[in-house]
Amino acid sequence: MTVAYLADLDAEERGWYEVVRFVRALTLDERMKPGYYHDPDWSVRDVVGHLGTWLAEAATQFERMAGGSYLGHEDVDVDALNATFLEALHGQPWDVVWTQANAARTRVRQAWEALPEPNDEADWWIHKSGVEHYAEHLDRLRDWATELQAARGGGGG
Repeated sequence: MTVAYLADLDAEERGWYEVVRFVRALTLDERMKPGYYHDPDWSVRDVVGHLGTWLAEAATQFERMAGGSYLGHEDVDVDALNATFLEALHGQPWDVVWTQANAARTRVRQAWEALPEPNDEADWWIHKSGVEHYAEHLDRLRDWATELQAARGGGGG
C-alpha cells in the first residue's frame, strides 16, 4: 500500500467509530425502531446495513481493480444499488446486519490496502462507500439516537 491512502484510512476509521459510538448507545429495540428515515422507513439497523453493503461493494470493486477486471463507476446506478441493498437485508436480525457491516468493513480495508497505487476510481469508491458516506449519515444518526434516548424517560416522542 502506498502512503497516499494513510490519511483516508485514518479518516475512514474515525468515521466508522463515530457510527459505532451512536449505535452502541442504543438498545436492541431502539436499533430496530423505524424513524431514521421515512418513505421508506429506516431504522438504525437499516442504515448500518446500508453502510455495510456499500463497503462490501467497494471491496468487490477494489478486488476487480487489483485483478484487472474493473470496468469503472460511470454506470453505477446508486439509487438502484441502494434499493437492492435495502431489500437484501430487509427483515434480517440486528446481529446479522451488524456482523455483515463489520465483516464488509474489514474486507474493504484489506482490499483497499492491497491496491498498488492511488487512482481516481479507487478514490471514488473510498469516498462513496466510507469516508464521505459515513459523513452523509452521521448527523441524522446523531439526531435519531438522541431522540430515541430521550424517549427512554417515558415522555415518548
